[in-house]
Amino acid sequence: METYSRTKPVWQRWTAKERKACLAYAEEYKAFLDRARTERLANREIIRQAEKAGFRPLSAYRKLKAGDKVYLDHKGKSVILAVIGKEDMRKGLKLVGSHIDSPRLDLKANPLDEKDGLVFFRTHYYGGIKKYQWVCRPLAVVGVVVRKDGSVVDVEIGLDPDDPVLYITDILPHLGQTQAQKKVGEAVTGEMLLPVIGGHGERKKSARETVLALFGKKYGIEDEDFTTAELEIIPADNARDVGLDRAFILGHGHDDRVCSYGNLTAILAAEPGAKTQVALFADKEEIGSYGNTGVTSSYVPDFIMDLLALQGHEDHRSLRDTLRNSEILSADVTASFDPTFPDTMEKTNASLTGHGIVLTKYTGSRGKSGSNDANAEFIAKVRRIFNAANVPWQIGELGKVDQGGGGTIALYLAAWGCEVVDCGVTMLSMHAPLELVEKSDAYTAFLAYKAFFESN
Repeated sequence: METYSRTKPVWQRWTAKERKACLAYAEEYKAFLDRARTERLANREIIRQAEKAGFRPLSAYRKLKAGDKVYLDHKGKSVILAVIGKEDMRKGLKLVGSHIDSPRLDLKANPLDEKDGLVFFRTHYYGGIKKYQWVCRPLAVVGVVVRKDGSVVDVEIGLDPDDPVLYITDILPHLGQTQAQKKVGEAVTGEMLLPVIGGHGERKKSARETVLALFGKKYGIEDEDFTTAELEIIPADNARDVGLDRAFILGHGHDDRVCSYGNLTAILAAEPGAKTQVALFADKEEIGSYGNTGVTSSYVPDFIMDLLALQGHEDHRSLRDTLRNSEILSADVTASFDPTFPDTMEKTNASLTGHGIVLTKYTGSRGKSGSNDANAEFIAKVRRIFNAANVPWQIGELGKVDQGGGGTIALYLAAWGCEVVDCGVTMLSMHAPLELVEKSDAYTAFLAYKAFFESN
């Protein structure tokens, strides 16, 4: 099969058997999207599948040997899986790094507010969003509340078909003349993202008190408990097929769960090899990878040090050698050429929908600011891996030079001295509440990461 082509989509290059495998994978991925809607839920689902496949917590091991399957649950928001290879780890790892957080709305510490008969949640958006896209759509609230006694309760409202949903209002067009004169980024501001959560008051209770009483009845929480909560507002929609030919998947959080699912399924399916295989599922990428669950924290090298120690290598040089000899795919999505907005892309170098996994030498903005800018020698090696394994791939960049840009975890991983290149799924409507991914592109993530894990 022709693995690199900018004229013939992957679907047209595949056999009937390959198409069938792609469609089966798409159904499994849609189910994953519906279960893994937040970083905490993704963490649980990844661990559930890993344990089913024989992975055990790092704490369960006193010594490691080739073939052992290990995982680290980091604060319920990040996960690392590892399959120990036959070769000395100091010769380097095969690591695929993705992230499981997505743009959303977070509740403020004192979220409940009542105005003129309506009860709202006050929110603060997380990650880069177009705020106007979040109005006039069904929304759900998902997360955890830590109660006064320290107990943790899971909250989920709006995902079950019988649940009520939340809704952010907009001004009617008849009265929208002033709004229409504003720039699109100013028509809906951050402080206007107020999901409606109630409106009925009782005879002796305000609407706010009534809503709070319902929370108390269902979850055993009180007003003060919201100050120690992590509650997220996300679309209430399930993943759906798009197109009469069902070529696409519409869903929340393709960025970056489409790569994370490919990462997960790849390490579960890959044959153990000479190199130790590591799948990283990080948090906080959408806000710069900061915080103790983002990759700028120490938990990833700490995990690697623990693996080394369980193989009898506890010196600093062992970690240094392991990191410098490692090869990494930064598994994050990129923007596909959109013919509706052709002026934002330089088509010759843009990734194309339906043409396979994308290798991106550099991200960043304008003068490659905030980019890893991968070495040509390493890109060439990944290219050979994909060609040998019949993986459809393409080259892409994130928009025109002076149009904008973006970043991934690649530059933070490269700071260890290892080889890193961005390698992810191309998509449409990135960072919208509901994003669009072509099924064949999603499936090539699994094929690409599996081939990388199994390579020498």
